[in-house]
Amino acid sequence: MAESTAPPGPDARAPDTGAPTAFGGDRAAGARSRPGRSAPTVLEVLRKLDASPRGLTEAQAQERLARFGDNVLPALREATWPQLFVRSLRDPFTAVLLCLGLVSAAVLAWGTASVILLLVVVSCVLRATGEHRADRSTAALRDLVATTAAVVRRAAEDAPPTSRELPPDELVPGDVVRLGPGDLVPADVRLLRAHGLTVHQSALTGESAPLAKSASDAPHRAGGVFEQRQCCFQGSSVVSGSATAVVTATGARTRFAAAQGRSAGRREASAFDRSVHGISWILIRFMLLTPPLVLMANAALRGRGLETLPFAVAVAVGLTPEMLPVLVTTCLARGASLLARTHGVIVRRLPALHDLGAVDVLCLDKTGTLTQDRPVAHRALGPDGRDDPEVLHWAAVNAWWTLHLADLPEPDALDEALLESADPDDLMAYDGVAAVGFDPARRLATAVVRTPGRLGRHTLVVKGDVRAVLERCALTDEERRSLTGHAAAQADDGLRVLAVATAERPARTRAYTPADERGLTFRGLVTLRDALAPTAADALKNLTDRGVTVKILTGDHPGTAARACRDLGIPVTGEAIADAGRVDTLTDAGLSALARRTTVFARCTPDHKARIIRALRAAGHTVGFLGDGVNDLPALRTADVGIAPRAAADVTREVADVVLAEKDLTALDQAVAAGRHAGGNIATYLRITLSSNLGNVIAMLSAGLLLPFLPMLPAQVLTQNLCFDAAQLAFAHDRPHPSVPRRPTELRPRDLLRFITGFGVLNAVADLVTFAVLALALHGPGTGDDEAVFHSGWFTENLLTQALVMVLLRAGRHTAGRRRPGPVTWAALALAAIGLALPPSPLGPVLGLTGLPVLYYVLLVAVLAVYAAGLLAAGSRAVRRLQPDRRVPQL
Repeated sequence: MAESTAPPGPDARAPDTGAPTAFGGDRAAGARSRPGRSAPTVLEVLRKLDASPRGLTEAQAQERLARFGDNVLPALREATWPQLFVRSLRDPFTAVLLCLGLVSAAVLAWGTASVILLLVVVSCVLRATGEHRADRSTAALRDLVATTAAVVRRAAEDAPPTSRELPPDELVPGDVVRLGPGDLVPADVRLLRAHGLTVHQSALTGESAPLAKSASDAPHRAGGVFEQRQCCFQGSSVVSGSATAVVTATGARTRFAAAQGRSAGRREASAFDRSVHGISWILIRFMLLTPPLVLMANAALRGRGLETLPFAVAVAVGLTPEMLPVLVTTCLARGASLLARTHGVIVRRLPALHDLGAVDVLCLDKTGTLTQDRPVAHRALGPDGRDDPEVLHWAAVNAWWTLHLADLPEPDALDEALLESADPDDLMAYDGVAAVGFDPARRLATAVVRTPGRLGRHTLVVKGDVRAVLERCALTDEERRSLTGHAAAQADDGLRVLAVATAERPARTRAYTPADERGLTFRGLVTLRDALAPTAADALKNLTDRGVTVKILTGDHPGTAARACRDLGIPVTGEAIADAGRVDTLTDAGLSALARRTTVFARCTPDHKARIIRALRAAGHTVGFLGDGVNDLPALRTADVGIAPRAAADVTREVADVVLAEKDLTALDQAVAAGRHAGGNIATYLRITLSSNLGNVIAMLSAGLLLPFLPMLPAQVLTQNLCFDAAQLAFAHDRPHPSVPRRPTELRPRDLLRFITGFGVLNAVADLVTFAVLALALHGPGTGDDEAVFHSGWFTENLLTQALVMVLLRAGRHTAGRRRPGPVTWAALALAAIGLALPPSPLGPVLGLTGLPVLYYVLLVAVLAVYAAGLLAAGSRAVRRLQPDRRVPQL
């Protein structure tokens, strides 16, 4: 065993309760530990719990189980399918459709009302089914905090205690449990006895280094509750050593559950929610404004009354994209299903897939994401600071024989890194004699070996904390200060440092003790760094190429975080790295400015992470956060999209919007690409649909004022609108332009309004030119036949122009180079065929349409050619205008 000189960990900033119990209650959340204050002694804890080191009796355990309940975390209730269906009715787009349906029913347009109601039902069914499927997939990933726990109980008061394995949910306050290497701590406990115990608390604090624990009643040092040496907490795991402990809190009373409770609350609106809200209000304003305008204009200029009300409602319906909820749900559900099948990524909330595509800042922890949560040997330095492989050799000898002679179940992470760098044959050349195992008080371990060729001599090999080893070496004060400063410089550079020393002693049979660790010869230092995740560098480069800025929010020391970033090629000079302690001194505006220029925030507490993410969102960024511990819950809730790996704490997975099969940035990169695929298709649908619909509305209003009859019958407006919307469902199955996954695809209402206004006016101009063609080439309206011809001509032209828009504006760029037509092209061709074939067909008279003369088609070709040229020119201009910052229109 070994203890390294490493950068100090984060301050947990949690309340100090000594031993939090279900009987005595806790101090107020947020209280700080006071240095030197005595924690409750073992006797005081046992007395408060009415417990004994021999364990509870079965009768006592049953009584307490009924009293305190099962040792399970407060469950987050899963929404049922009917609840998801009802929830989807609150979607703003669906609300728009329902309003239109009510208006249609109010004017007795039952056909329109029925169609709209059908669309609402289909949309809600698709959305509820997709989210319910995602919930079921996530439920299959859940596992207990621990599978079993070794509990000491007695059959009766006078019966001897026996140890047996029980499900952790049967634990009660006062139970005595035994912990060993690899065990998950099943509840909050106070140590009764401990031997070489180190515990990993990263799920609670974010600190990657294990923390030594002991059962001593000595006053604990200043710091958060999680730094108490006498207590272990649910959600942590045993790295090494063994212990016997008494359970002090279970279920909702544990620190794990308290962190979950503090993180609860209403979640802020995500990027998708904000965008949908903005776009919906644009549609609602237009929808409410259009019918009164139509009624007033026709009454003032044409003397028409309420007979134009059905036409006004039809115009409002024509402005609203009825298929939008269906297309949005279909795009997101298809993307989520593909991610689950191919990459094991579960999207728990469908809109989160769009948010992934809109992410332009990704915040993540270092441990387990950029690094593998295990160290590797970096360098071996002699006393003079130069490389010396012999130092690493002696360190590995110590690790090997300490493991075998001190009865350790497995090497700790540092020893394992040393053994991986050594040749086993070199280690076996020595004969192990004895070992003095690692002790948190001594902070070092000693192995005694017999060196080949040195009869009658034993070699003591000592390895551990730099200060502890130097204190036992034969050095002058000046040499000791110099070596301590050199080790501190290595630690400040983000490395863990071990000191190695040896001593020659005459062979003996008497046992070796810590008293023999004196007069040592200093051999040198071994530095270790965190092993990098094998796919992290490539994944970070891919994310950067996609326009995603990565920021590291970690509980580790700044030097440790900076070292990992430099090893991965992330620049962290100057203000690119900051201690999170600065966050407490800044206003929200100051924090936004700091977050913009900072890449790494070190020593972050959970509140720091949440506040940094909130500042980034306030600056207009769409933020994703990847975390796996209960300490990450506030940040997961604050981010636009929270991401957690499957191995994360159960409550963390419940809060996350997206669950990864592994904590691998490659899978996250694929999820971002899938989100941009879906978001690109949704954005394209909105651009094309709303610009075409706005152009039609402008043309209808203009024609209504110029013509002595309605420019189009309500049935014809609804028919062409439904044909267009049905054709645009093809966007859910389209492959966007290759440039789309390379940029965030956030729906921006202002940009969308600017786009649809420009292209809507262009579409309206084409319609007005068509009016002129109909008026001049077909001798103008005036009879019933001319009215039917006008309706038919405009009906055909409308569908043809909308088909052109679908093809030419699909990706916001030229789409030449496709080898074969895609689903959108085929849908556009089908739409054009309907526009040409429906008026002269037997269904034409039913809708008030009729056949058109050949001359009209000739002139229409000319109009469409000019219109297509205008579309291409306008699209190219929009792209050129945004080329300096290498962006395309962001919606």
